[in-house]
Amino acid sequence: MHGPPPVCVRAHGRVAAATAAAGRRPWAVQARSGHYGNEFMRNCEEGEMRATRSEIDLDAIGANLASIRGRVGPERKVMAVLKGNAYGHGIVPVARYLERSGVDAIAVALLEEGILLRRRGVECEVMALTPPMKSQMASYLRHDLVMAIPSVEKLRAAREVARAEGKVARIHLELDTGMERWGTHYFNAQKLLEAAFEDVEDEDARAVRVEGVFTHFASSDAVDLGFAKLQLQRFEEALKFFDDDEDGTRTKGRPRRSDVLIHAANSGAVLQLPESWYDMVRPGILLYGVSPAAHCCGVLALRPALSLKSAVTYFKVVQAGVPISYGGTYAPAEQTRVVTVPVGYADGYPRSMSNKGHVLIRGKRYPVVGSVCMDSLMVDLGPRGEAWNGDEVVLIGDAGHPGSEERITIEEVSDKCGTIPYEALTSISARVPRVYPAQQE
Repeated sequence: MHGPPPVCVRAHGRVAAATAAAGRRPWAVQARSGHYGNEFMRNCEEGEMRATRSEIDLDAIGANLASIRGRVGPERKVMAVLKGNAYGHGIVPVARYLERSGVDAIAVALLEEGILLRRRGVECEVMALTPPMKSQMASYLRHDLVMAIPSVEKLRAAREVARAEGKVARIHLELDTGMERWGTHYFNAQKLLEAAFEDVEDEDARAVRVEGVFTHFASSDAVDLGFAKLQLQRFEEALKFFDDDEDGTRTKGRPRRSDVLIHAANSGAVLQLPESWYDMVRPGILLYGVSPAAHCCGVLALRPALSLKSAVTYFKVVQAGVPISYGGTYAPAEQTRVVTVPVGYADGYPRSMSNKGHVLIRGKRYPVVGSVCMDSLMVDLGPRGEAWNGDEVVLIGDAGHPGSEERITIEEVSDKCGTIPYEALTSISARVPRVYPAQQE
């Protein structure tokens, strides 16, 4: 009987080492360090952890960061985007690792994510990309988080709250050049920029520090970059605010373009729009070793950082014509061997992979058959397939078996269930433990 790979289970501040096959590296389970869902893991002792887990290679993320830096050049900063629990990879361990790796800044989606990072000891610059409500602004100030300010109204609110708190609000102004999500429209950008820099009383100037101006691309990962380039033109037009007046003079309070951080490039733009790199880039999915679009593959050397694995927990022989799982959507044409794997749609393995997906067992590819259940799925080994209880099952990642080059990518999974890698990664649920090589912690 074969067991799961060796793990190093962290619980209640203790590290209990479990040994297994030689040559496999130890992994550490983040049972209490602050990524989402650790209530499922906090009280697990050695041997109690479920077989299903997401293995995260932090060094792969570091290598991808280095590739991005190599592409955009050392003169540009990198703001690592850790939205959606670091795209499913675990926000706190990833943030800590990136901070040690010298990332310039981190972007999250929500105030709560920023507070979590601060409470877990992350000290580098953290910006929340979702514009704040006025009621949240004091918390931004108390936790030294950067606000994304999309309007004159929110700019005024930030000044008011900062004055009341006796602190300086650090902000980046967002201009909407075509995403139609957040930000002042590019054709009204002058109003926001003037309100930020020119029509400012001394008290307001001391209350708010405008550190950056940015926009966001809607289609920088497309084959046709026409709209992305139109957005870039609109952004450039808005940025003329920072130029000298026609007579060579400057309006009082107006900074030079070099005095603020200009940024626009997301993952697609890092790969396809070098003219958008400006002072800083904001890679997201690229950091995790996944290209934003198939046609962009190969531009950068990337290492996927996430594997999703489980184990065989039951084996049976199913007769020809006997339906399998809910709804009886699959019945084998001949007597076959079927194993059950304890992972299902509650873990983020999509129900739409029913009768479509594949897994890797002992280096071989086998189909997922019948409906994917909430907590389990069934795999058809065929009449002569072999597996033992405890055998590793790979749902995403390399086979990890001698002599096998089989691999299931997140792109394969997302294509089969009709979505995108972003959704597939961030859908891996909180109850799936994220485990990390012990030496990378």
